[in-house]
This record gives sequence, structure tokens and C-alpha cells, in this order.
Amino acid sequence: MTTPLHQLKAEFFKTLGHPLRIRVLELLSVRDHSVAEMLLELGVEPSNLSQQLAVLRRSGLVTTRREASTVYYSLTSEQIAELLSVARRILSTVLSNQLEVLGNP
Repeated sequence: MTTPLHQLKAEFFKTLGHPLRIRVLELLSVRDHSVAEMLLELGVEPSNLSQQLAVLRRSGLVTTRREASTVYYSLTSEQIAELLSVARRILSTVLSNQLEVLGNP
């Protein structure tokens, strides 16, 4: 039996449902990053970052490449960056509308 598309979408969005995973994907939307670079940028414990990177790898959203002893992460698709950009625009609109409602008693 095949998994229904709506269930696959729900699982996809569950994967995106962690703030650190979103932040990692945002970093990788700009350029590839090494684990050390991400640790400096994100200010999280190595074990926490490793755990979240593993989830993103298993989900097929990021990939790795090794250069000497350094592991670099990158997005598997530019569409992930596009999705994050669309989400940002949607949230900006929603928040703007909410502020407008609050400003008009």
C-alpha cells in the first residue's frame, strides 16, 4: 500500500516543526555550512545540532560532503529555500493584518 499524499505532506511539515531545524535550513539557504560554522552561528550544543541535522538528513532535506576532516551541509533542493521565503511572506502578511486589527479599536 502507498502512503497518501496528505500524510506525506503532514510528515514533511512535522520535520519542519522544530525551530532549530528551520534555522539550519535558513542558514543553508544562503550557502553551504560546515558543522563548526553552524555551531558558531546558532550557539547550540553540538549534540543538539547533530540530532537535528540527522533528522534533516533522514528526511532528505539536506545532504553532506566531506572535504578533508570537515563535513559541509547543503540543501538538497533550492525549493526548500523558496518554501522558507514563502512562509516568511505569509507570516509577515498575517502579522501585519493582526497589528492592523489591534490598531483599529
